[in-house]
Amino acid sequence: MKQAVEHQADILVIGSGAAGLTLALHLAEKHQVILLSKGPLAEGSTFYAQGGIASVFDEDDTIESHVNDTLIAGAGLCDKQVVTYTAENAKASMQWLINCGVDFDRVEATDGDESPAPYHLTREGGHSHRRIFHSADATGKAVQMTLQQQALNHPNIKVLERYNAIDLITTRKLNRPGNRVLGAYVWNRDEEHVETVAAKFVALATGGSSKVYQYTSNPDIASGDGIAMAWRAGCRVANMEFNQFHPTCLYHADAKNFLLTEALRGEGAYLRRPDGTRFMPEFDERAELAPRDVVARAIDFEMKRLGADCLYLDISHKDPEFIIKHFPTIHERCLKLGIDITTDPIPVVPAAHYTCGGVMTDLHGQTDINGLYAIGEVAYTGLHGANRLASNSLLECLVFARAASQDIESQLHKITAYPELPSWDESQVSDSDEEVVIAHNWHELRLFMWDYVGIVRTDKRLERALRRCMMLQQEIQEYYSNFRVSNNLLELRNLVQVAELIIRSAMQRKESRGLHYNLDYPEQESSPQPTVLNPER
Repeated sequence: MKQAVEHQADILVIGSGAAGLTLALHLAEKHQVILLSKGPLAEGSTFYAQGGIASVFDEDDTIESHVNDTLIAGAGLCDKQVVTYTAENAKASMQWLINCGVDFDRVEATDGDESPAPYHLTREGGHSHRRIFHSADATGKAVQMTLQQQALNHPNIKVLERYNAIDLITTRKLNRPGNRVLGAYVWNRDEEHVETVAAKFVALATGGSSKVYQYTSNPDIASGDGIAMAWRAGCRVANMEFNQFHPTCLYHADAKNFLLTEALRGEGAYLRRPDGTRFMPEFDERAELAPRDVVARAIDFEMKRLGADCLYLDISHKDPEFIIKHFPTIHERCLKLGIDITTDPIPVVPAAHYTCGGVMTDLHGQTDINGLYAIGEVAYTGLHGANRLASNSLLECLVFARAASQDIESQLHKITAYPELPSWDESQVSDSDEEVVIAHNWHELRLFMWDYVGIVRTDKRLERALRRCMMLQQEIQEYYSNFRVSNNLLELRNLVQVAELIIRSAMQRKESRGLHYNLDYPEQESSPQPTVLNPER
């Protein structure tokens, strides 16, 4: 039995961070857009991004240098064509953001100079030049709030807050000809019922999957929803073994997920052992400015060697006025916890931070399914390779959202009608009376992923993780089949699927490279290739 579609739009954008908002605003000039947000509109990784956005503006810098830095950080697995495309399109994307009104920091103007001061560009680990645009130490917040306000005020953008995307609807799933996306089933969290969205095009901008780990810098919504949905719909995924662990998360019982930006080290902060000695020069000639994978492994090694709960990040040797001006958010947050960063070292531990792999796309963000796009952290474009260079993430969101909007724009005129879709069937399910099952499985999943599939791996650990993962999948699928959906159930279903993809990808890579370090294969292969998983095999 069919029922009227509750929502329809030219484009359904699932996710409301930098990627989703940029795409929605580009397309809303001429078309109707539905923007789906799982939580409050700002509750995504973009809002919490402290660092900045890499783009070549300085006359001493070059596109080639940005490309080269990205390739070095990516440890031989970046797609050079994609890296070059991103670096070449960075300036135009940044200019669009500036035109939207994002207030990036500028250098102090000299007396009598009435022209706008140049932008203050900082440097981060892995970069050979100062090319990072930033808004103090809350760049993501500035981007998010500026674009979010424009989306809320746009007459062609319909925002659905507190809606979980459950699954994509495709012609293949409905036994119709071809392989095209038609829309999605979504769960209205406030009304607690499933609704249907019909769309001519769908874009996944759902972010990463770091919530699969016990310790993460990400907000609670980072549960791999887009990757899991795309996989279930038939899309290939790639390089899921490369999960970036940010070296410096604040270690404090009351500091949930608080990240300490790479820019601290870019501006001269040192990493120290509990006895105050530095250790990074012993691991890499770039010391604190080495890429994140090197720094995270060094911290992990020193913590295990010393039996330490944490190590320390120290910028107290810098001028207090400089510290407070450049890192006001961090200074204020730490001060509330009794840590004065102008005088005290900051306790830190690594935490899962960024998913370098994801849904495979082309240079336009197009996936294996016609009409379905993936942009931002949910996607694997080939930009990041085996390790993401700092401040290339927000840049990727902007560049590929712009590219996807142009590709969608060129095709929209070909599709004149919205698809007819069947309504969600929950006639065979009931309300759950055992929520404890979800809570228990949730905890178990994140714990064994941290212990067995973390910064340092072995074949034995990966095999143990896969066995536990398959058992959990079976339990969760049985639960999903019998009970009405909920936010926790939907996220857990997606996380356990993503966990399997991470483990299987890690098991396929018989070497150590970038963010993937396996003690059984410490050397690098001579001709590395991306790890590609195909759901149809």
